[in-house]
Amino acid sequence: MIAEVFITCALTGSGNTVERSPHVPVTPEQIARSAIQAARAGAAVVHIHVRDPITRRGSRDPALYREVVHRIRESDVKPIINLTAGMGGDLMLGQADSPLPPNLTGTDMAGARERLVHIEELRPEICTLDCGSMNWGIGSQHVMVNTAGTLRAMAARVKELGVRPELEVFDAGQLVLVRDLIEERVIDDPALIQLCMGIRYGAPNDPTTLMALVHRLPPRAVYSTFSIGRMQLPFVALAPLVGANVRVGLEDNLYLSRGQLATNTELVQRAVEILQGMGVRVMGPDEVRQKLALGDNRSLRTAAI
Repeated sequence: MIAEVFITCALTGSGNTVERSPHVPVTPEQIARSAIQAARAGAAVVHIHVRDPITRRGSRDPALYREVVHRIRESDVKPIINLTAGMGGDLMLGQADSPLPPNLTGTDMAGARERLVHIEELRPEICTLDCGSMNWGIGSQHVMVNTAGTLRAMAARVKELGVRPELEVFDAGQLVLVRDLIEERVIDDPALIQLCMGIRYGAPNDPTTLMALVHRLPPRAVYSTFSIGRMQLPFVALAPLVGANVRVGLEDNLYLSRGQLATNTELVQRAVEILQGMGVRVMGPDEVRQKLALGDNRSLRTAAI
């Protein structure tokens, strides 16, 4: 068990959750306001996707990221900004007997550099890289595509930019790639890793599977874990027991309790209550910056860009 942890709040994601809860932020103003409120409640890190304000679906538009980040940076709180770089890897194949050509509805495939346009412009302290490919959606032809070559290229560019990658791991095999990237010095050691549990066709959210992943982590890794759905808050209590930091938020779970829709602020507040009740101290953003050497990471590289 660890005695102190930091909380990440994943604010909105890109899934079809806005139809299920009025609290999921959509516009840049709503996403930024939710980030600021989550930071005031105790989140040291805010993990950000953006959505098209018209369609309300996930977007890669740099202008949307620009507005969200500007609003947060101009606020009176200074959470660590963690932007996703996961968008641009969605492949919707054709029918099972005729997979090609792919279905253009739902397919969004972009090159490594294109997926980092907003990272290059805004230079967040952290950005996420999804560390593998996997099937997505029951009975669908949807594949989340992140090839080893694309991830190497993205990780190398992120390192040049002085941005710390958070490596999102959805199953045990993806930790093999993480170790390869460390050995090749494409990413810095110690690695920052997020163990993503309970996603269908990924690692299930039972404690035995979680411990199997923890035992396969690279030495010295700094890691967090979360589960989607109703197990999100139980995972808040489980995380420090296995040496992990915490993630909550509406990207992964819409409910505070059975039948009670949550806000991001309420989920962070509940996480703080759980952790403090266990005697675990919640770290602030400046402490986390020091722990992760975020300022050092930036200063070493931005002068060379």
